[in-house]
Order: sequence, then C-alpha cells, then structure tokens
Amino acid sequence: MSKRENVNVTNEEIENQKRIIRLVAEINAGSEKFAFVETYGCAQNVNDSERLLGMLEEMGYKKTDDKNKADVIIYNTCAVRENAELKVFGNIGALKALKRAKPSLIIGVCGCMMQQEHIVEQIKKRYKHVDIVFGTHSLYRFPEIFYNAENFHERVIEFVNEDGKIAENLPMHRDNSPLAGVSVMYGCNNFCTYCIVPYVRGRERSRMKEDIMKEVKNLAENGVKEIMLLGQNVNSYGKDIDGYIDFPDLLNEVSKADGIERIRFMTSHPKDLSDKLIDVMAQNKKVCKQLHLPIQCGSDKILKAMNRKYTSEQYLEKIRKVKEKIPNVTLTTDIIVGFPGEDNDDFEHTMEVLKTVRYDSVFSFIYSKRHGTPAEKMEDVLTKEEKKKNFDRMLELQNIISAEKNKEYDGKEFDILVEGESKTNPDFMTGRTDGGKIVNFKGEKSLVGKIVRVKITNAHTWSLSGELV
Repeated sequence: MSKRENVNVTNEEIENQKRIIRLVAEINAGSEKFAFVETYGCAQNVNDSERLLGMLEEMGYKKTDDKNKADVIIYNTCAVRENAELKVFGNIGALKALKRAKPSLIIGVCGCMMQQEHIVEQIKKRYKHVDIVFGTHSLYRFPEIFYNAENFHERVIEFVNEDGKIAENLPMHRDNSPLAGVSVMYGCNNFCTYCIVPYVRGRERSRMKEDIMKEVKNLAENGVKEIMLLGQNVNSYGKDIDGYIDFPDLLNEVSKADGIERIRFMTSHPKDLSDKLIDVMAQNKKVCKQLHLPIQCGSDKILKAMNRKYTSEQYLEKIRKVKEKIPNVTLTTDIIVGFPGEDNDDFEHTMEVLKTVRYDSVFSFIYSKRHGTPAEKMEDVLTKEEKKKNFDRMLELQNIISAEKNKEYDGKEFDILVEGESKTNPDFMTGRTDGGKIVNFKGEKSLVGKIVRVKITNAHTWSLSGELV
C-alpha cells in the first residue's frame, strides 16, 4: 500500500471544514440565502458541483437558478476546450453590474480552469469583482475559503500546484433523480498531447472500494436506480494500489447493491479496455450494454502524435470483440478533427473508422489549442476552412449512420428507466434504454424512477418516440 501515502485528505482536515460549515450556518440562521452554481464540462465536474451545493446547503443556502436572487454565484469551469473558457470569461464579466448593485454578493470561480496559473493571473488582474478563486485540488477547502471571503471582506485566491487528494465524507446536494454519478477515481496518467486534464486534475488516484460502496448504498436507500461510475480513465481503477481490485471487479461489487438496477461508466481508454471488462459487461445483467470508447482519430500517424498508445487496427480489434460478446451494444466515441499534422488523407482514415464501426453517436470537435500541452507547439497542415469542411463531412456521414441505427429500433419494445419530464413536451416523460438511447413517451409524473415497457413508434436521428405497452 506504499503508493497510497498522503492520497486522502485527513479526517482532521475534513472535520475542520465541517466545523466551519456549522459556523457559517449559525451566522446565517434566521435569514433566507440563495446560491447559484453553474457547471461546465464533464460529468466529474457535475459531481464536484454537487459537493459544492451540498456544502452550501449545510451552510444555510438554498439552490436557485436565478442569478439576481443569489447571495453566492459560483462558476465551476472546464479547461478542455477554448469555447467553454470564453463563455466563462463572458459570464464573469457580465456579473460586474450585479456586484455593484449588490456589494454583499460573493462571486466565485473554481474548477479545472483555475488549476492553470495563467488563467488565475488573468482573473486576478481583469476581474476584480471576483471574490474567490480555487482549483479542483482545493474543492474540499471551500467552506474555509468562503468563510474568509465573506467575513474578512477580502479576495481569496488559492492556487495549489500539486496532485490533488481524495476527500471523503463531504456533504452532497443531489436533485431528486433516479440517476446519480459516483466518482471512483480522479486524475489521469495518460498525457495525451492535446489534453490538459493530467495537468489540472493530477495523477490517477482511486477511491477505496469501501468508500465507493458506502456512497452507492446510501444512494440506493434514497431511491437512486442507476449509477454512473466516473473517472477520467475508469479502466485504470485500482492500478495505483498494490494488489487491489480492478475495474471489472468493482463493477461486480457495485452490482451487488440492493436497489441499483443499472450501472454505466465513463470514460474508457482503448488501451486499457480488457477482455475481462468486456466479459463483465456481457455477463452482468445490471451493467448497461453501452460503451463510450474514444478513438479521437483513425490515422495511426496522428494517434502516435496524440500519444494515444494504440493503433487503429488494435482499436478496431477491441470493437470487434465487444460486438461479438455484446451483439446489441450501443457504441459512442470522441473524435478530434484538424489535430496538428493531420492532412486530408489522415482524415479519410477517420471516415473509414466511422463506416466500419457505425457508432450510435459521436462527440466531435475541431482541435482547440490548450496552453501548456505538447500539442500547443505543433504545426497545422490544414487551414481553418479545410478543417471545417472535413468536420462538416464527418457530421453529415455520422448523422446518416445515427438515423439508420435508430431506425432499427422501430416497432420494438424496450425497458425504460423513467428519468423525468421531456424537455420538449411537458405531457411526455423521458428515459433511456439499457443502451442509453433517449426515449420520449406519453406518461404520468408518477412513473419517475420506475422501469417501464415502451414500444418505439418513431425513430429520430438523436432520440426515439414511443408509447407505454
């Protein structure tokens, strides 16, 4: 267990933060206070925001979606793409007038962007109305950071340039949903040349199985039916602990929790997708038949430049095994178009992968330079216009494939876990198939949290319509 030294935040430190939570709650007693938290980026960021809201709730703040009503506004940021960063800066800038009108308002920015020194400096100099700034590694210290800003009326800017620690037993606020995300590990050791994650989330750190199971059982007791196990690279779970269980074993453990009907997970790295994991997905009835396996590019030359540690042939062989063992599997992937060095021939290899695998859906982006990554210094081959043209071609092909894949669902019946009201029609409910396909159908609100049988009546490119059987 030598690798585990100093990985967990001490119980004393957690208790200190809880003491501060109680102190703020006493100060707020008798007054109505509201907190607005906006999240950018991945499911792990959503999970972090649930912790922030949990701490704020225990300090006496109710969640609100109205910034004008809020006494605290926090943006939990993502550093993966430039677009998300620009949006954050725009939103922070727009809060100046609100802060002028309400000087007691506490404005905070946290998350992955705040683990980058140049961004922290930018906030410090250009956005003086921001009261608190802290990165992912300081999340557990939020009560202390918040207390100091509110009570001493000073800016608190905390930049911790080291690998983060695991903080257990923090309060969490979860919406009354039958679905919940559970982080099983943090950080990443892969260092893909385009990716900022290892720099802002630190090295891989697995949570202990007992802590994960305690959280899962607690969620099940509170009516959660579906768990999404989260990690930057879930297949690496347990590798940082000598002689510990691996991710397939963890899946089997979680499936033993009474009340949990479905288990999903993300994200998987192709190099770590083992035959054992494929077998568990195929054999364990609670593990959903859905796999998100990012290929990023179909060209071996570009995969090498990305430091992905597999070839397209090795990737396709793993997909072949998955399809063989799990015939009805839903497959999704990530693709980056226009990575430095990519030419039109390289892009054609990506198109061939789409035609061969026939993904149900694809999350695709034109490459966005990230400060501090090796790819930042690599030279482009294609122009912006060529990248956009290739991107549009890829979307056009994938839209056709997605529509064709969904058409296969027409007239068939599926078990659907009802998640809530449809966003497009309040008379309709929405849920997902075991494979993660979104299904909208007419039904009562009382069905939320139940698994119902639905017959598909209409297939669309991105969703399915159906009726209760």
